[in-house]
Amino acid sequence: MKVLDNARQIITEEKTDRLKYGVIIELAAVLHDIGAIEAQKKHGSMEGHFQELEGVPIAAEIMQEQNYEQSIIDRVCYIVGNHHTPENIDDIDFQILWEADLIENMQIMDCIQNEVTLKQFVANNFKTQTGKNIALNRYR
Repeated sequence: MKVLDNARQIITEEKTDRLKYGVIIELAAVLHDIGAIEAQKKHGSMEGHFQELEGVPIAAEIMQEQNYEQSIIDRVCYIVGNHHTPENIDDIDFQILWEADLIENMQIMDCIQNEVTLKQFVANNFKTQTGKNIALNRYR
């Protein structure tokens, strides 16, 4: 739920088009790690690639049961299926999810050990000003 909170803050402060992206970003924030347990069961690992692989069918089934439009399901599944693959970020909805998730993951990363490394990491991985601000303020 922390990723969802981060995503909502970025959406709001970046003045992102809620009608176009809000539902997609929020669903992706809730569902992005849905494949972790299945990845562990099937592959003996929660490594990102396995989470992406196993998360898509689970996320799709949940959204289909809730009667989401197919275009929303497809987009959320693309994000869930690539959320550990930053080179596949192709729009602001995915970028916001990436940043919202990365903010939480940074707490266990070496990048927060000193301010120079932190600033470089943020510059290399964040595109929204809000995401940058959250990361820098949280880990300074």
